[in-house]
Amino acid sequence: MPVTDAADPYVLFDTWFAEAARTEPNDANAMTLATSTPEGMPSARIVLLKGHDPRGFVFYTNTLSRKGEELAGNARAALLFHWKSRERQVRIEGPVESVTPAEADAYFASRPRISRLGAWASLQSQVLPERALLERRLAEIEARYPGDDIPRPPHWSGYRVLPSRIEFWQAAEFRLHDRTTYVKDGDGWRVGKLFP
Repeated sequence: MPVTDAADPYVLFDTWFAEAARTEPNDANAMTLATSTPEGMPSARIVLLKGHDPRGFVFYTNTLSRKGEELAGNARAALLFHWKSRERQVRIEGPVESVTPAEADAYFASRPRISRLGAWASLQSQVLPERALLERRLAEIEARYPGDDIPRPPHWSGYRVLPSRIEFWQAAEFRLHDRTTYVKDGDGWRVGKLFP
């Protein structure tokens, strides 16, 4: 079935995302995040979408992690949603900016307590010589913050991908898939189709 051509890709994304949330067995908000070093070496991993609106698509992480370091050196990224149960993909590409401290604080405060403690305990992407070291660090952080008042670590924040290009891919019989592209054009979008 061809993609319905909407003038606004965010409206189409909202529709697809809501449908995926109803049908995907796990984590409809899971997306591949591709970054690269300043020299162009790519890397990819799965992260979770934690917010989206016409400003962009938001995820949170340790800013000292590999992805954080890569974004510091090359603030561009690509996202890929693959909703197998719906036979759909959405590709998003564009520059990346940091969320505001207020946005990061609000999301951090909404996380489960153990996740907030883990953000302090984990030296994400650094070599871990033994699991016991992480467990000791977590115990130290639990002792430091025994209640629910756990501040956001200075090295933990969010990023917003600002789309310059979005592609919606819908599977079709005989691999005659439907591909609709939205390319940022001033304040609007240029809509087109691609061969499958």
